[in-house]
Amino acid sequence: MDITIIGLPNSGKTTIFNAVTRGAAEVASYANKPNLGVAKVPDERLIVLEGIYKPRRTVHAEVTYVDLPAAPEGFGESMGISGEYLNYLQRADALLIVARAFEDPAVPHVSDSIDPDRDVETMLYELAFADLEILDRRLVRIQDGFKSAKTAERDSLTREQGLVQRVKSELEEGIHIRDQALGPDELKTLVGFQLLTAKPIIVAANLGEDALADLESVEKRLSDRFPGPRMRVAALCGKLEMELAQMAPDDEAEFRRSLEAGESGLSRMIRLSYEVLDLVTFLTVGEDEVRAWPITRGTPAVSAAGTIHTDLERGFIRGEVVAFEDLERCRSIAEARKQGVLRQEGKTYVVKDGDIMHVLFNV
Repeated sequence: MDITIIGLPNSGKTTIFNAVTRGAAEVASYANKPNLGVAKVPDERLIVLEGIYKPRRTVHAEVTYVDLPAAPEGFGESMGISGEYLNYLQRADALLIVARAFEDPAVPHVSDSIDPDRDVETMLYELAFADLEILDRRLVRIQDGFKSAKTAERDSLTREQGLVQRVKSELEEGIHIRDQALGPDELKTLVGFQLLTAKPIIVAANLGEDALADLESVEKRLSDRFPGPRMRVAALCGKLEMELAQMAPDDEAEFRRSLEAGESGLSRMIRLSYEVLDLVTFLTVGEDEVRAWPITRGTPAVSAAGTIHTDLERGFIRGEVVAFEDLERCRSIAEARKQGVLRQEGKTYVVKDGDIMHVLFNV
């Protein structure tokens, strides 16, 4: 799961990056290289399973965050996104937009005023503008393709042309691709275009420490302003979260209680990432390893097995599945089998969050 962090200069992107990765990247608006960091997904179920199996190692699911340098010159003025910057955005599974909501006379805003709603609109507009350029180029290629296409190929090109024109028209009306009504085959066609407005979005409003009391109201306003099933909004104080993330876990917990700071920025961003990407976690257990595997909700057992190893998908026979709560109670697979809560599931079984699965296969 790769999340790319973007935002206007001096929005606090790298501060948020450090908060969610417990990193120590230099906070500087002139940075010209991306920062990469990995955050382990907190999962108390793994602690329980460690206690049962005493494994040699425990492997958490991970989120990779990429903190891009400030947007290229002209960003926000409809001058387009291109080159390496565009490549980073296209590779991301989701985008995290950091919008400045803090005052600091020593660090002027590029627009000379603080307005997170406007800044989010600017970022979203530029993503849409980049997609329109990609779609225009595709329409030109399709038109050129008609010149030498055979009859069967012309039918395919005609269908694609109709899809691209419809998607482009709706995008011009302000409907981002993630919010358009598209069928599975249409989405499959668009995947190869790597369109930016098809990606889930997390908006992080970065407030100052003097505005902690306003977190809830700012979050509510932005959530109402930018709704959608594949969009999430969080308001947090990046500077405070970064400082707390550098502490030992016990000290951090104590400070959070004293400040009434609530859920950590790291946990918050990971939870929102799972929500916008519609992910669930299944687990594998044993004396060698206890491990968490993130998959898209609705994934069948045979495809889930493939996330462990391609051989397991290719030679899948069946999965032995037990819910985490049942294994926690039974304390062993043998006892779960004895109590009748260990199930035999076939290829089409939809894996649920917290399922513990052992794959039987033959290649």
